[in-house]
Amino acid sequence: MHTNGILNHRELYRLPWTLPDNAISWLEPTAMCNLACDGCYRANEKNSHKTFEEVKRELDIFQQKRNSDCISIAGGDPLLYPNIIETVADIKKRGLKPIINTNGKALTKEFLHELKKAGVYGFTFHIDSKQGRGGEWKNKNELELNELRYYYARMLADEGDIACSFNSTVYDDTLQYVPGMVEWAQNNIDIVHTMVFIAFRYVVPDMPFDWYANGKKIDWHNIMYHSDEKRRVDILSTDIVRVIREKFPDFSPAAYLNGTEKVDSFKWLLTERIGVPGKIYGYLGPKFLELVMAWHHFFKGTYLSYASPKTAGMGRLTLLLLWPFDKDLRNTTKRFLKNPFRLFKKTYMQSIMMIQPVDFMTDGRQSMCDGCPDITIWNGDLVWSCRLEEQKQFGTFLRSVKKETV
Repeated sequence: MHTNGILNHRELYRLPWTLPDNAISWLEPTAMCNLACDGCYRANEKNSHKTFEEVKRELDIFQQKRNSDCISIAGGDPLLYPNIIETVADIKKRGLKPIINTNGKALTKEFLHELKKAGVYGFTFHIDSKQGRGGEWKNKNELELNELRYYYARMLADEGDIACSFNSTVYDDTLQYVPGMVEWAQNNIDIVHTMVFIAFRYVVPDMPFDWYANGKKIDWHNIMYHSDEKRRVDILSTDIVRVIREKFPDFSPAAYLNGTEKVDSFKWLLTERIGVPGKIYGYLGPKFLELVMAWHHFFKGTYLSYASPKTAGMGRLTLLLLWPFDKDLRNTTKRFLKNPFRLFKKTYMQSIMMIQPVDFMTDGRQSMCDGCPDITIWNGDLVWSCRLEEQKQFGTFLRSVKKETV
């Protein structure tokens, strides 16, 4: 077993994503946002809208350098970008899936309808208790925010044929709520297609490192994503799994991305489950995901990112046709068929993802996501979106060097 006692990476499917051939690419048409979230790694810039021509040039660079299935349109909040409709339409015209990453605050039913007509494929809503939303959502915990999540999921379902995902940053004091959010997703598996939990990372005072840019030491207080207070910044994806298993013992991740400096770490940890609202029949295993990725790449030329609501609703067909190829799927199919009447009820698939951002090795090396999907453009080149502020501030990625002890 893996030393953390939770998962063995050799028993899971290593997602085949690489820098030049990846399921996702990350476009940032603006850095402007209408919230100021704790834990955000992007500086909120009011006058930061790129021209539509600049956006199209970045899309050209992606298509020149990177083979992708979808474009995550992020920021900032992309719904504030004045050319968002045109951007969605242009991505769709290029044969890519436009996915909007937003806090949802600017979304209305009318706006959604216009985005649907432009070709939007899906939304990923970032909602957590440390966003400072104010109003009726002020001081609400993660479980109380499920009401807001349902509002957006219902809006997308009513518009029809739009993939619905949710992101939440996980902090030391909110880790306890993750099982309840997973249960909420289970109860709404018919309209919620993906849940993503992202472990909190920041530069904090008790880190034993000095920081350098181009060989010059810098003051860590000048790093955009820093906190003057001691905070926990070492939550692992396996910590999230451990907490989920306290409520759902059978919870079974099937695929992962490793770290650039630590091969047996789980930087992106993917779980696929199948069921109906209120009941999970079981999980899909590593061989199923390997088959899906290989099939999609063979016939479509790209690795699969987001599945459509129609595909997510093909749970029965998946169980009945693909059970011979995957041990976990066979076990799930056996449980499903214990009640023959289930054959007449629509069954759904749902993804649960845990993301573990940069980890610091004891010698200062930074372990990033190997094959990171959230790669964006800076000065015409591909860079990590989660560390873009380092490029903006210092012209390079920062090096962390272990402090010398006297």
